[in-house]
Amino acid sequence: MTDSQTHERFMRIALEEAARSAEESNQGVGSIIVRDGEIIGRGRNLENTEHDPTAHAESVAIRNYAASKYHPKAQESWNQYFSNGPVLTGTTLYSTFEPCPMCCGAILATGISTLVLGGRPKPGTSKWGDYTLERLVELTARGERVEVITGVLPDECFNIRNT
Repeated sequence: MTDSQTHERFMRIALEEAARSAEESNQGVGSIIVRDGEIIGRGRNLENTEHDPTAHAESVAIRNYAASKYHPKAQESWNQYFSNGPVLTGTTLYSTFEPCPMCCGAILATGISTLVLGGRPKPGTSKWGDYTLERLVELTARGERVEVITGVLPDECFNIRNT
């Protein structure tokens, strides 16, 4: 399987999350985190259903990974583990739409290595002005590097976001 086939396969799974999000009256955005070909985190936009403005697909995927990995009553807490360095180094996050600045911060903080994007705002239409993920990483990252791959099923991703 080629890289582009792999990216399309995983983006289709992220699109399933986006469809669930749209069915639940949220903005149709979905995200998954993959390590070594295995999905380790899933998320979809839950802003409306959870009444939480931070419940974006990417942040939810990171939270779901953390919740599955660390039980609240476990001896070793998330903070102890996180203090040893980024926890998601070597992973790929697939998102059906470009992450906002908040989610980009979470991506950098957890050490996600690769970000595969479906849709992006058309130039001049973002509520963040001229924001792009790459510009934010360039301005804020302290040595962190995220490989960004764009244009994976963009029409499908853009359409489901706007349903």
